[in-house]
Amino acid sequence: MTMRRLVFITLGLSLAWSAPQAGAARSHIVVDAETGHILTSGNPNQKVQIASLTKIATAMVVMDWADATRSSLATTVTVPAGISGVSGVNPCGLQPGDKVSLRDLLYAAMMQSDNHAAYTLAHSVGSRLPNRQQLPPVENFTAHMNALARKLEMKRTLFLNPHGLDNMETPPHSTAADLARLTRYAYTHAGFNFYVSQPAREISITGADGSPRGFVLRNTNELLGQEDIDGVKTGRTSRAGDCIVLSADRDPLVVEAAGGGKVAVPRRVILVLLGSNDRFSEGLSMMRHAWDLYGRWVAQGRPVSKRTSI
Repeated sequence: MTMRRLVFITLGLSLAWSAPQAGAARSHIVVDAETGHILTSGNPNQKVQIASLTKIATAMVVMDWADATRSSLATTVTVPAGISGVSGVNPCGLQPGDKVSLRDLLYAAMMQSDNHAAYTLAHSVGSRLPNRQQLPPVENFTAHMNALARKLEMKRTLFLNPHGLDNMETPPHSTAADLARLTRYAYTHAGFNFYVSQPAREISITGADGSPRGFVLRNTNELLGQEDIDGVKTGRTSRAGDCIVLSADRDPLVVEAAGGGKVAVPRRVILVLLGSNDRFSEGLSMMRHAWDLYGRWVAQGRPVSKRTSI
């Protein structure tokens, strides 16, 4: 094989992971969760619809509120009449007047991608959040989602609702890079992983007539357990296409400390894939390559700069 031929092949392999291929995702990014270092990306700042990936922000507003006010997520709330206006499937069968804990609503929103659960969370917590503009509860909650986005410097993100439905003239949007920022933030919350890592979980619902019923949630993330994947969230609408945020965790990396001795460095990779035709096969392939890229980065001494980080 000639040197020219070898260089051509090597360049081609490199480009295969630096830009989307025909029929592949519209945009993607892979980052180290600890430092924000970008391992690879393609159109990471392109504004697109993100469907139910929106619910990551919904979950974080709820958990931040609970932490700030020392409120218990075991608190039972009532499903509002407004869910009748939420389109899409109702997997848990939530009905106005049902009573569910905030914790079970979080599981339903994150695992089963239940729009009605997300709306109920927004209505319940939105009525308790600061509300200078005297907005209706769900609109107030959405305003806090956008406030969180500004705090995290998600400069190309606009949330318009807590569930991600985009059937309006001017739809909500975000980017792969912004969602990576949001997911990095989510993993600083000790409880977040519980809501995204379980394959199945039973929740309890009490009907308006007082009758209890259970529902077994099935996680929509088919990649859990493969390549150390333990989260995060799937999404799909006709506008957004197939979307997924994946997180994978491996045993900490033991490195030499600057002052001597050794320290354990967490190893978590976050992958965002937007506008895919096959989010699971593409996501799994990219995650495998992500760990390879992570190993090369570690071998280089884990260099980090503002230019190569989010």
